[in-house]
Amino acid sequence: MDTSFISFLQQIGSNPALLITTLLTLGVIFVNGWTDAPNAIATCVTTRCMSVRSAIMMSAVFNFAGVLIMTRINSSVASTISNMVDFGSDTRSAMIALCAALFSIVVYSVGASFFGIPTSESHSLIAGLTGAAISIQNGFQGINAGEWAKVLYGLVMSLLLGFFIGFFVCKIVTLICAQMDRRKTNSFFRPAQIFGAAAMSFMHGAQDGQKFIGVLFLGLAFARGEGEVTGMTIPVWLMLLCSVIMAAGTAVGGEKIIKSVGMDMVKLERYQGFSADLAAALCLLLSSVFGIPVSTTHTKTSAIMGVGAVRRLSAINFGVVKEMVLTWVFTFPGCGLISFLVAKLFLAIF
Repeated sequence: MDTSFISFLQQIGSNPALLITTLLTLGVIFVNGWTDAPNAIATCVTTRCMSVRSAIMMSAVFNFAGVLIMTRINSSVASTISNMVDFGSDTRSAMIALCAALFSIVVYSVGASFFGIPTSESHSLIAGLTGAAISIQNGFQGINAGEWAKVLYGLVMSLLLGFFIGFFVCKIVTLICAQMDRRKTNSFFRPAQIFGAAAMSFMHGAQDGQKFIGVLFLGLAFARGEGEVTGMTIPVWLMLLCSVIMAAGTAVGGEKIIKSVGMDMVKLERYQGFSADLAAALCLLLSSVFGIPVSTTHTKTSAIMGVGAVRRLSAINFGVVKEMVLTWVFTFPGCGLISFLVAKLFLAIF
């Protein structure tokens, strides 16, 4: 199919549903850059390796690069999101259901924020698409079990793999630096941690950017009467659009999130911050290569907990673990149910 930017502009001019889908997706990408991306630089800021504004601008640049470069090299995460559900052969109804899924993500996120329920945009996206697919297909035949299984792998990877890689990286660094002068190691770990934060920002863009690229690409396919996106090449302009919006969201700020992740959970020194960033980036790289969508926030926080466990388990704020579990408990059924009901309502009205 024609996926040029000119063709896209013509489509959104004549297809209100595609326009709404695009605006909602870009809005969620912007919020993701605003709320999730600061996690990537939290440790770098709280260990005073960089100022808040400098770190945010660096993160914006590397988020942009992550979306653009990683999608060109390996777009398997985008493919997983695009192919995990089947909205059926009626592309008009499929587009309406997709709009309902995105609208539900916004409704759930706002509601969860109001009631103080922890959220994850990644999990909300997956739950929203799943609920809408079940609604339009009137059953679970709208779920691609093979692709959805990767989501379950992602739940495990974002927690266990992040924790254990964080633990072992920090343990190795501790053993290597045990007999070294503390002042010399601190001077080394300042640029090392800036590198780690840049790598983490890059992989955040690679993971979360691809998820929303998959949604937009799905909308483009529906608008052109295509029921699936298998074998289609993601155009460069779409990567650029998503990466620019995510970078803009990152540039807005997120100082409160930086404090929460970098200070409230575990008090980190520079070598620990470097270990956490490197571990989380490695975990995200592995999951991206294998097309497994994971929560970047949960990956980073579990890596920080692994680093904290090297010192002592009591150094970890286990309230964070509780929040992560509550996110899983509430987001999948909560956002999925809202999406299911909204999709039924939209299909009945439109």
